Amino acid sequence: MSEHSSDPGSPAHGAHLRRAWLSAGAALLLAALACAARAGERSAEEILQAADAIRNPPGSFSVRLQLTEYRQGRQSANSALIVYARPSVDSGQYRNLVQFVAPARDAGKLMLRNGADLWFYDPSSRASVRISPQQRLLGQASNGDVMTTQLARDYRAEKVGPELLKDGEGVQRDSLHLRLSALRDDVSYARVDLWVDAADDRPLMARYYSAEDRLLKTAYFRRYETALGRVRPTETVIIDGLDGGWVTVMRSADHATREVPEAWLQRDYLPRFRAQ
Repeated sequence: MSEHSSDPGSPAHGAHLRRAWLSAGAALLLAALACAARAGERSAEEILQAADAIRNPPGSFSVRLQLTEYRQGRQSANSALIVYARPSVDSGQYRNLVQFVAPARDAGKLMLRNGADLWFYDPSSRASVRISPQQRLLGQASNGDVMTTQLARDYRAEKVGPELLKDGEGVQRDSLHLRLSALRDDVSYARVDLWVDAADDRPLMARYYSAEDRLLKTAYFRRYETALGRVRPTETVIIDGLDGGWVTVMRSADHATREVPEAWLQRDYLPRFRAQ
């Protein structure tokens, strides 16, 4: 009988399977070592910058966000927004104008973030008031969550280490765990634990903490699709830190490169804003 006999019960077949398993195991080990070596060559800040580049398109753009809140599996509220984002020449951090589209009672309302200032404008009163990025917008999504941000500009990053993580699709992945500490008091969260794919820096999961180190929420980044020239997450599932049945899903669509005029990003212009 040939050494490469296809008889499942033959000793040769068993030996062939063992060699295949060993080869597969060796390949996985080599891949894990390669990821670890790759991570070791780069700083935590460089890894965070790479993750930022995956989350956010470069330059000025617009994107539509659909937020849906669920309580114990039942839909309880929803909202639609259009975000116009433009990076600042000085800091590199994004400035944002957020237009409320739905529900009808909120249509036309605006939020503006320019540097550390965050303003809410209601056309019914024609008044703009200062608000906080930590303030809840819908369900588990805060005002800061719908804004385009460069985490590397707002947080100091350090490596915690490689970890095996089940992602938002239920797939086990080799990940890199980063711990982010806020550089200023005006950012949305005092601390963030972020897990990125060890192979390509894709953000997989994040946990957000208060200044008292209380877990506020957990977010899974998933449904990666091509948008503005790169594969990016198009859905974020946000779970309350205390009540696992309180979930908010944020979906992004209609990404478009566009010029965001400087005038749109000024508080005095809010009463005159008209989407084009």
